[in-house]
Amino acid sequence: MDEQKKIEKTLSRILIWLPSLVITLFYIQNALDKLIHHNQTGKVVESSAVMITAGVFILIGIALFLYNKTILIGTSMLVLYMTFIVLIHIYKGKPAEIVILILIATVFASYIRKPKLFLGAINS
Repeated sequence: MDEQKKIEKTLSRILIWLPSLVITLFYIQNALDKLIHHNQTGKVVESSAVMITAGVFILIGIALFLYNKTILIGTSMLVLYMTFIVLIHIYKGKPAEIVILILIATVFASYIRKPKLFLGAINS
């Protein structure tokens, strides 16, 4: 019986962290793209400095998102970034549904890992 509880606990931890890891892979790819290809054309803001700053902002947000004590700050940073991306997609007439789903998935992954943070805010 004790062995089964260990397996359930391990499986539970994997399932809790899985959405966060998938979301993190998306953000890491996005941040590295902004850092490596910072002189992209056709963007709303074509400044290399802005692209590099956005890439660093995303990487800091990812680090804070993955660390349990700063998950709320990291989630806020990633959601703020994605909110601007949603607005840019709407402004340019691009489909924004996928970006909105990524934004929602970020909040959902954070909620799965630390539900007390969200429940405490609702009960206050």
